[in-house]
This record gives sequence, structure tokens and C-alpha cells, in this order.
Amino acid sequence: MFDAHRLRLLLELDRRGTVAEVARALSYSPSTISQQLGTLEREAGCELIIPAGRRLQLTPQAQVLVGYAARILDLMDEAAAAVEASRTAVGGTVRLAVFQSASHSMVPHALSELAADYPELRVEVTELDPEAALLRVAARDFDLVLAEQYPGYTRPIVAELDRIPLAQDRIHVATALGSEAPLSIGDLADRPWVMEPLGTASRQWALQTCRQVGFEPDVRFDTADLVAQVKLVRNGNAVGLLPDLVWAGEKPEVRLSELPHSPVREIFSSARLATAARPSVVAVRTALRRAADAFAAR
Repeated sequence: MFDAHRLRLLLELDRRGTVAEVARALSYSPSTISQQLGTLEREAGCELIIPAGRRLQLTPQAQVLVGYAARILDLMDEAAAAVEASRTAVGGTVRLAVFQSASHSMVPHALSELAADYPELRVEVTELDPEAALLRVAARDFDLVLAEQYPGYTRPIVAELDRIPLAQDRIHVATALGSEAPLSIGDLADRPWVMEPLGTASRQWALQTCRQVGFEPDVRFDTADLVAQVKLVRNGNAVGLLPDLVWAGEKPEVRLSELPHSPVREIFSSARLATAARPSVVAVRTALRRAADAFAAR
């Protein structure tokens, strides 16, 4: 008899390639992962993993087991969803991963609605990079992710997940209130800039936006914290490109100017196909949709 937890570890090793990556993703120690996989080998009665350079290679027998593991875990998810659907009241726990600007705008609005409508429902919220969050929903670390993607950049398509559009979030040039409004983004070529870190979709898009009008921005401030970005712009230390959602429906603290073609970032939610119909997941998604509509109407 195979243990579902160990099957999940094997499935994650197949996806991630190293014990260290599995341990990091699932918050276990590498030694614990190795011990559990060793136990799974004894349960299977054959070798499942062999070294291949710095990574581990799954044997043909392990690949067979991976195929069954995915189906078994999906069936367990579907069974849990069916049991939940049989209840008269929406309850249980939904683990929600969100990006930063949603965590202090749409999410509090949705949580208030859910607390009033479904007192037996517990929602656990974790702020996480969207790309990592999508993988961790597929890995069953979370039930639902609220993610965003910038113009020209589509987040990875994960076969096990659905994807439901939620809102469009306008992006503007942000400068200090006392400054003169730029006629175009090119007028800010000689100003210090604040952007998200290298490697992020936001940074890639922002750099291309500047380069398309003929300049390389002087990025002096590098932070994923949009609240910190707002403060740097407000105090006149930098200029930046900020999405509307960062204001959480309140009056902007900086001057906002239009960008060519009025770019927007897309906001969407994703859940595992096997659990998307859970009443609790549907309830959270519905509340997030209403919150998104409320902010769009302001």
C-alpha cells in the first residue's frame, strides 16, 4: 500500500528535479524528503531514483508510479470536494496565495464579505510571487491563487490549473505631486527610477516601455514592495510605473499621467481542476470577483 504523502513527494521531485527544490517548495528539510522517498522505494520494492549529475533521475518504474500518483491525488481532491459539496453550509479552509497590491485592496474587501456570508469558512492568505504561487497551487500547497500578468507577458500555463480572468488594472506614470506633469514618458529619461527587481515580469515590461521610446532608465531603487515605491515617488526621490490597484480605491498620493495605449495588467485566479468546483473555492472566487468589480467602479 502506497502512502499518498510519499506519492506527492515523488510527483514533486519529477516536477522540480532536486530534493533541495522539493524541500524548499514544501517547507521540509532535504533529509526528511530523502527519508520519505527511501521509504517509498521500499514500499515499491524497486529502485525509483538514480543520481544524474546535480539532479535526480526517475527510473522507468518511478515514472509509472508518477502517472498513478497524479491520478490518485486528483481523485482524493475530487472526493474531498464531493464531501464538501454535500454539506448544507459552506465551510472548511481555503488557502489563498495573492500578490502584494491585491493583499491590501481586493482581498480585505472580499474577506469582509465572506465573513458575513459564510461564518464557517476559514480563509488563509499568503502573499507570494504569482509565478511561484501558480506552481504551488498545482503542488497542493494552496487551493487558489490570485495572480497578475503584465502586457506582453503571459504567466506559465500549468496543465492542472484553470484560469479565470478577474479584472484589468491600468498602469500610469507616477511622479511627485509638486512636479510638472510629463508630456510623455520620454520626458523622464534623466530622472531616477524605481522598479521591481530584475527577473520579474513587471521589471521586464517597465524596461521595454522605456526602451521603446528611446532611453535606458536609471534604476536607482530596486524593490518589490509597491508601498515603498509609492513613498519614493511621493517624496520626489524617483519616478515609476504604478498600477491603479496599489491605491486600494483611495486618492493617489502622487501625480499619475497616462501612458501610450493605456496599458493594463491582467488579474486572474487559478485553482486545480480537481478542486475548482469546491463550494468554498467558488465562494472565495465569487467574493474576489465582486471586490474587483467594486474597485473598477470607483
